[in-house]
Amino acid sequence: MKSWTFDELHVGQSASYAKTITETDVYLFAGISGDSNPVHTNEVYAKDSIFKGRVAHGILTASLISTVLGMYLPGPGSIYAKQDLKFLAPVRFNDTITATCTVKEKIEGRNRVIMDCKVTNQDGVDVIVGDATIIVNA
Repeated sequence: MKSWTFDELHVGQSASYAKTITETDVYLFAGISGDSNPVHTNEVYAKDSIFKGRVAHGILTASLISTVLGMYLPGPGSIYAKQDLKFLAPVRFNDTITATCTVKEKIEGRNRVIMDCKVTNQDGVDVIVGDATIIVNA
């Protein structure tokens, strides 16, 4: 596990992390977050929702972005300062999602980078897009 410094980063550099979202992940997240919305936890209820079945929490899905930023690029020691997200498609149980973050801009003198963030499912469908601002080690 590498921690990239500001000077080592370059525009276009990217990293990814993939995970299959399980029913267990959703129930654990519901317990940790307190969000037990039945669209995530109750199949009977969720069948009548706009999703026609249970889906993972959007923020659970987005948390894979945090994994990329905190563990891979820029990595340990970096600080998440801002995140803008747009949720485009639901993530269903047993979907394999991949979060990819790419250096979009470096802000000289402030040790900050703007990262383009995208989460896709196993079919290549974008489920989340957005930008993150990260404070990077000098």
